[in-house]
Amino acid sequence: MPTPYDSDTDRVYEHAGFGAPVRRGSRPALIVVDLTRGFTEPEFPTGGDLTTTVEATAELVAAARAGGVPVVWTVIAYTPAEADGEAITWFAKAPGMRALREGSEAVALDPRLPFAQQDHLIVKKGASAFFGTPLASLLTGLGCDTAVICGATTSGCVRASAVDAVQYGWPVLVPALACGDRAAGPHEAALFDIQAKYGDVVGHDDVVKYLMTKGA
Repeated sequence: MPTPYDSDTDRVYEHAGFGAPVRRGSRPALIVVDLTRGFTEPEFPTGGDLTTTVEATAELVAAARAGGVPVVWTVIAYTPAEADGEAITWFAKAPGMRALREGSEAVALDPRLPFAQQDHLIVKKGASAFFGTPLASLLTGLGCDTAVICGATTSGCVRASAVDAVQYGWPVLVPALACGDRAAGPHEAALFDIQAKYGDVVGHDDVVKYLMTKGA
């Protein structure tokens, strides 16, 4: 994929042995990270206009359903005790995250997304979809052999989830069009980093076809 970096950077990474393609299994799962209103709508302090991301993700979900691929959604939500207290160390760095309170509009999935009752929903407290959640055991139980990860934000929770997925042993695909961030720079840098070290950053049509034809 094209990168925002110069040819010298590309040569350095190539010389270091980064960027090789990952294998693709026949039983993927689609993991949609944190596309809640608090991230997808600019009216919220933690959000931005992620309309393109939401639309692309909806197309991936439709493809997953057509291919029999399981869909897993994640949301970040904090209890009143967590949101108002000091136990979550992350809040010292990112106090805006306190607004993601259980039951609030900020933690509701974007209404433009096609959530269905057969989908899986995981509530998390940190950046990675895996940290402190049952996601790894869920993917194992479903027999999944590839993690397709999209959502928000690219430089935060998507990247953290991609890193943990590969550390747990799942090859990772990240559809660039279905990822979003608050600013272009962090988005592009995160995609570059994922492509170099943790997974394949892939085109929209490519992953749509993969989801439609590789599910159980």
